Amino acid sequence: MTAVPARPRAAKAPPPPPLPRLRKLGYFLVRRRRLVLSLALLAFVAAAALAAGAVPRLSLARFEAPGSESDRAQAELVNRFQTGSPDLVFLVTAVKGGVDDPAVAAAGRELTARAKATPGVAEAASYWTRGNPATLRSGDGRHALIVVRVPGDADHVRGTILPVLVPRMGEGVAGVAAVRAGGGEEVFRQTIPLARQDFVRAELVIFPLVFALLWWYLRRAVAALVPILAGVFAMAVGLALLRGVLVFTDVSTFALNLTLAMGLGLGIDYCLFVIARFREETRAGRERADAVAAAVEHAGRTVIFSGLTVAASLAVLFALPFGFLRSFAYAGIAVVAGGVAVAVFVLPAVLASAGGVMLPKRERPVRGEGFWHGLAVRVMRRPLLYGGAATAALLVLASPFLGLNFGTADDRILPPSAPARQTQDVIRQNFPAEETDAIQIVATSTPSGDISGAGDISAYAATLSRLPGVAQVDSAAGSYARGERTGDGDPARFGPAARGTWLSVVPSAHALAGDPVDLVAAVRATPAPFERLVGGYPAELADYRASIVERLPLVLALMLGVTFVLLFAMTRSLLIPLKATLLNLLSLGVMFGAIVWIFQEGNLSGLLGFTATGTLDASIPILMLCVAYGLSMDYEVFLLSRIKEEYDRTGDTTRAVAAGLRKSAPLITAAGGILAASFAAYATASVSFVQMLGVGMAIAVLADATVIRAILVPAAMRLAGPLNWWPRRR
Repeated sequence: MTAVPARPRAAKAPPPPPLPRLRKLGYFLVRRRRLVLSLALLAFVAAAALAAGAVPRLSLARFEAPGSESDRAQAELVNRFQTGSPDLVFLVTAVKGGVDDPAVAAAGRELTARAKATPGVAEAASYWTRGNPATLRSGDGRHALIVVRVPGDADHVRGTILPVLVPRMGEGVAGVAAVRAGGGEEVFRQTIPLARQDFVRAELVIFPLVFALLWWYLRRAVAALVPILAGVFAMAVGLALLRGVLVFTDVSTFALNLTLAMGLGLGIDYCLFVIARFREETRAGRERADAVAAAVEHAGRTVIFSGLTVAASLAVLFALPFGFLRSFAYAGIAVVAGGVAVAVFVLPAVLASAGGVMLPKRERPVRGEGFWHGLAVRVMRRPLLYGGAATAALLVLASPFLGLNFGTADDRILPPSAPARQTQDVIRQNFPAEETDAIQIVATSTPSGDISGAGDISAYAATLSRLPGVAQVDSAAGSYARGERTGDGDPARFGPAARGTWLSVVPSAHALAGDPVDLVAAVRATPAPFERLVGGYPAELADYRASIVERLPLVLALMLGVTFVLLFAMTRSLLIPLKATLLNLLSLGVMFGAIVWIFQEGNLSGLLGFTATGTLDASIPILMLCVAYGLSMDYEVFLLSRIKEEYDRTGDTTRAVAAGLRKSAPLITAAGGILAASFAAYATASVSFVQMLGVGMAIAVLADATVIRAILVPAAMRLAGPLNWWPRRR
């Protein structure tokens, strides 16, 4: 029997390549969309409940530098002399006559006793109880001051004691004396409700404006509503996470404004990235499930990298030992986590369930490759011309930054209508000096002879009184002005011999109107007959500013280094992260140039309604540096991810840049405009801190999302050519 030859076996088809993890996640979210949406709804309800409980627990921070010389001086004053810097002032105005009239003097002593008898008040003194010093009396004799020290943390002082003390003192003495409150604690107590009003006013502008912009871009009302709801979800999650942080540390109430502005903006941005990719995949003919999975794979990866970049930029604030600035790191990172979560996990389930309403009813007609592709091609044909012109324009806008002058915050952060601001305006215009801003010198070693005698202390006090900007020096050996003795000493106030001594250096009004930090430096440079610590409010501000400036190089190094590593992980390139860093620094220069020109020099102050002081407090620019750098990297990550995706597909840098810009620039411009609008709404604020943050961030985002991404990125990548992708991954 003839053998039948065996039939050859068919070769097995190779197994399909494994799906990327994010695409697997996308398919999982599609399959379990009902479960995901149910869990998201429960999470939102829980987050909203926790968020509502977090807001009242936010605290009121002070500008302090723990461990600094001024901090140690304050501790010495409290522990050895049971005294310290006055933090509250009451302006007493004679209804008739002057403050030296017997009836007014009696009323002044009564008011001083009233303040001292209020629970929580440690000290109270006045023009009438300190021997009628000129520093506590106005030039026209109609006003005098009561200075008060209220110890305790800011929440206790501003939330418990002042609400009782200020109305009690505000009653004055009928027909004899009227009283108004001022001083640092009262200024910041009045700042909080104004900042909250600013938020409510801004949100009334932001939500309808953002909805209109989203509807214009997405062309569907429901599609425009979904990113706004995502932004609200991100805000709720951010505040809920802050509730957990509050168990371990304090968070400043000022961080609330940043949380809400960034939460809405980033929640919308990240959702737009995913929605745009879903629409693109749908236009390419994919089924809804495949389109959602592809959107999660590509846009989701971009959102994750972007969120890490923004969070890393904010995390460098932890390198600063100041609770006020660390509060913004906690708030920013929490809200970024909420934005990433809603875009990567919740939105895909929404698209899988109701993706049809997220698609436009009809596509917009596009002529040829579109405007952005054409712009990229023109720029890359003449990269030096376009790139040079754009760089020159941005450098001109950034040039005011060269005149940056750090100063100290005072009552002028409030609008002129604020009662505390009005009180301080009267003091600034009518008093030669202000006791609440005295520089205090605490002796830490005993000089030769009697510590309370007239020897070394007298000579030292006289020398200090000759310094420019000093109105008067008070000590146990006497009071001195311009080198001359003007009053007797007060050993009871400035310390018995057994405890040592301290001196009070009262600055002139002119010195306070400028930069009192220079006066602090002059006092510290003056030789003393004993070892001493220099404190008081001006010294506290000087130490706070010096600590920030000292750590600024570390903050910059950490911020640039961490974001460089993240961009390298995404692009596998060394040149692209370096280019991105330089371009982002350019956008930061534009932002700082704008805030110096506007808020330091006072341009547009009439339009925006703030008072320029010629300086900027160091805290807010540092905060803006970290936030703006992170948001700039947000759009850089999105653009680079599209360019790299095209380059991996074609291997042609020029084509990849043009295609990447065509696909991403409309979205970047829309997202940048929406985020800028969210921040710009705070230009209507009445607190200048909030105004500066809003206006500066809006300018940075707009500059970054337009000129830098549309012109400088294509020009730089065209000039670099193949070096863009070095070292290439095998």
